[in-house]
Amino acid sequence: MRVLLATDADWIHDEVDAALADDATEVHRVRRGVDVLEAVRTLDPEFVVLDLQIGNCGGVATALMLRQEEATGRLTRRAIVLLLDRQADVFLARTAGVDGWLVKPLDSLRLRRAMTRTLAGEPHVEGSAAAS
Repeated sequence: MRVLLATDADWIHDEVDAALADDATEVHRVRRGVDVLEAVRTLDPEFVVLDLQIGNCGGVATALMLRQEEATGRLTRRAIVLLLDRQADVFLARTAGVDGWLVKPLDSLRLRRAMTRTLAGEPHVEGSAAAS
């Protein structure tokens, strides 16, 4: 399985790679949101992880762009999870059309749970703000 991570933060890459990469799963990284569409077309990942803050094209804009490409039939639908900076950013995730979100800091258990649930077609939301 292929995972695409879009982040310019090395520590996020290190945590996601440590949590998700194994003999059956490859984690590929792009550092800019504007590079995500081409990477999705090239790698065809099953799971996409977008950092909220990615240079000049953030996770929300990137998620919306991917969903638009899927809606027009130019891409097949795939699971997308957004990494949020704080609980107050949940409203951004809701508007982005993602399958789930995690609030930083990250940990392996939560990352794996988010991947498993969203790949199964279930939403993955976190925190008290997620329930409202």
